[in-house]
This record gives sequence, structure tokens and C-alpha cells, in this order.
Amino acid sequence: MSHPTFPDEPLIVSVSGLRGVVGGSLTNDVVIRYVHAFAATLPPGPIVIGRDGRQSGPALAVALADHLTRLGRDVIDCGVAATPTIGIVVRDRGAAGGIQISASHNPALYNGLKLFSSAGRVLTAAAGREVLAYYEALPAGTPPVVDTAAHGRTTSWDGTATHVRLVAAVVDVEAIRRRRPRVWLDSGHGAGSRVARPLLEHLGCDVVIEGGTPDGLFAHEPEPTAGNLAGLLPLIRQCDADVGFFQDPDADRLAIATADGRYIGEEATLALAVEAVLAKTPGPVVVNCSTSGMTASIAARHGVACRVSKVGEANVVDEMLACGAVLGGEGNGGVIDPRVVLVRDSFVAMALVLDRLATGSTTIESLAAALPRLVMVKTKIDLSPDLRGAALAAGLGRIERAFPEATASRLDGLRLDWSGGWLLVRGSNTEPIVRIVAEACNDAEAAEAIARATTALRG
Repeated sequence: MSHPTFPDEPLIVSVSGLRGVVGGSLTNDVVIRYVHAFAATLPPGPIVIGRDGRQSGPALAVALADHLTRLGRDVIDCGVAATPTIGIVVRDRGAAGGIQISASHNPALYNGLKLFSSAGRVLTAAAGREVLAYYEALPAGTPPVVDTAAHGRTTSWDGTATHVRLVAAVVDVEAIRRRRPRVWLDSGHGAGSRVARPLLEHLGCDVVIEGGTPDGLFAHEPEPTAGNLAGLLPLIRQCDADVGFFQDPDADRLAIATADGRYIGEEATLALAVEAVLAKTPGPVVVNCSTSGMTASIAARHGVACRVSKVGEANVVDEMLACGAVLGGEGNGGVIDPRVVLVRDSFVAMALVLDRLATGSTTIESLAAALPRLVMVKTKIDLSPDLRGAALAAGLGRIERAFPEATASRLDGLRLDWSGGWLLVRGSNTEPIVRIVAEACNDAEAAEAIARATTALRG
């Protein structure tokens, strides 16, 4: 049944998965056709499924498992599980692939599917395009034909203990236990508490968890942004915590706040994790082209390369593998540690920050204060019919000419870099909008760059 609040919300389909309003754009027909297409592109072997705690998740998991077993596939059902946990189970169980039932940071009415390859990472762009082409070729409204007499079986599996062990192995557990930090965590009624509680307890933390029941009954809008979390920030100081952590529903992103309840955001998460890793293990790091320059500055301070990829988790992972990165991620709070899994992982981000806090009398306030001082401003522009295709390309050209002091890159949209700042202009893959991001040493410079780009784009 469609929901009256979102009657016309379209299905959002990308090379890594899809999402939409359950009963609206996301129907059982859509889900089954998409899963059928995905299975058709995989090698032989079982398929792992999990879900992020949304109330629509159990029914979708049953539908997926039923169709996959009728295709002759064995299914490894992880139940409620974080997205990085699914990647670990796929890899460690030798599965052909995996499916996480999640709409990430979207509201509760949404759900979706995220696809994993046999390597336990999100699909590459090429693999995702193959699934998408197969899906679009299947007739809508007609169940895909199941032409096998074999019938697979479903088994349950809990990847929590393995995930905790892998994360703990990359930090100094004894040092964290000696410090015994008090951690306040908002799991947002998503899947995050499944690994967070046993991990933090294993690390010797005194743990206070808000929203720890994974029932999808979100107490606030689920994306861990400052505005959405304003009502929770005072709770960190009230419980005398050393640090505050916030997860999104599928627990692949982490935002951080100080002990006095000051939100330091998602962009800081990757920068703090990179500082923690490079302090012990030098090597290249990878970010996408819309991530804060804080990470690049930290890498330069440690004398290592900071490589830049297109936007998207799969693109970051591709670049990490190409350069042998010790860490990678995105500015949305997604940290990817190849020692654990090639998936954004809020748990490894927490552990790395706690590892830094275990050093002497370090506080989260002092760690945040030591980060490079940069200001990021974001905006978006609706794409009118006269600003698409060739007209948009011409607009990007006008923006490039409006910044003669900058070095231009067309890796993903238009990226302009100059001393002390940068600007990214790129069309959305899922909406008829152009996103513009600028970062500089202060608010005025970032706002001026946004204004200059917006004026040039509109001609």
C-alpha cells in the first residue's frame, strides 16, 4: 500500500542498488525482478542477506529468500545486521554475493537493496550496470521465470563475533581498556547496536546506548546530521560521557560529538580515523572528490599520498585497491579499513577514535581542535529544462573560466582546486539537480566560491 505522504516518490536505482517507498515505488515485483537479475549475474554459490531493522525488512527478506531458493540458491540469512557485517560474512563464508535490505539514511517509509560481490564489497560500477541492464530487460508485472528444479535452503548466520574480532585487531585494546572511556552512542533504532554493544564492551568502555533496539522506529530523521541530532546532543553531557557517536540505520556511517555535546560532524570522522591509522601505519589514503580537504592535509603532514576518486563507495574501493591504501572513505562519515572489510564501517571508525583517545590525556575536544581548520558549504540547484545536457556542459565551462586561479579536473563533474580551497560541481545521479560544494579557510571565502559558481552556471 502506498503512503499518502510520498505518493509520487520515484524509485531510485543506481549501479549499487535501489531504494524507494515501500508499497509505493518499491513493490514486491520490483524487488523480485531486481534480485532475479542480480542472481543471474553471479557465479555459483550461496547468497547472503541481511536487513537494517526497518519494519518492512522481515517481509522483504522472506520474499528474497523464497525467490533465491526457488532459483536453486542457498541463502545465508544474517537477520538484522549492519551493512559492513554483511560484507564480512559474504567474504568469510565464500558466498557468491550478498544483499543488504536497507534504505541507508532515508526515512522509515523507505527501504531498498544494496548489492555485494563475492569479494564482500559493494558492486563495481561495471557489475552494477550488468545487473541494471538485466533488470530493465525483465517485463514488469510478470514474475520472472524460475526454470530450475533444484531448491536451495536457508540457514541463519550471525557475523557479529567475527566483526568484533576483526575491528578489535586493528587497535590497541589494552590501552583502551586502561583508559576505560565512557561512550554515549545513538544507534537510531537501526542495526548499529548489534555490533556496537559487544565491541565497545570488549574494548572495556562504559557504554550508554540510545535507540539500541533495532526496530526501525526512528526517534529522529535517520541521517546523522547536526539538525537531525540537535535534540540528542545534550544527553552526552548529562551522562558524563567522554565522546558521543551517532550511526545511520545500516551502521556504515558515523558522526561524532564532543563530551559537552558539540557536534563535530561526519566530515571529521574520516579525518580522525586517518590520523589514527597514519600515526602507526604509513601508506596512501583515498577519499572521494567531495570529501573535506582535512584528510589530504593530514596525509601531507605524514608524508603520504592522498588519492582522489569519483563520488561513490565502489569508486573509493577501486582506487584503494589500485594504490594499496591503508585507509579510505567518504566525508559522509564512512571509513573503509581494508584490514576489516572493504565496506564503509562505523564500528572501525569508533574503534580508531577510541584508540586515539587512549593516548595520554587526549580528549575528543583536543583531537577535534587539532584538525585542519576548513569550512565547507553545500548547495544544490534544480535543473530546469534549459540547463541540461549540452547546456549543463556549457555551464560547467563557464564556471571553470570564472575561476582562472584554479586547477580543473573533470574526474567527476567539475572540480576546481586553488591555494586554500576547492569547489566541486556535479550533476546528481538520482535527482534532476546539480550539487555544488565549496571548502575554504573561512565562511566568507566558501560562500563567495558558491556564489561565483552559481552565477556562472546560470549564465
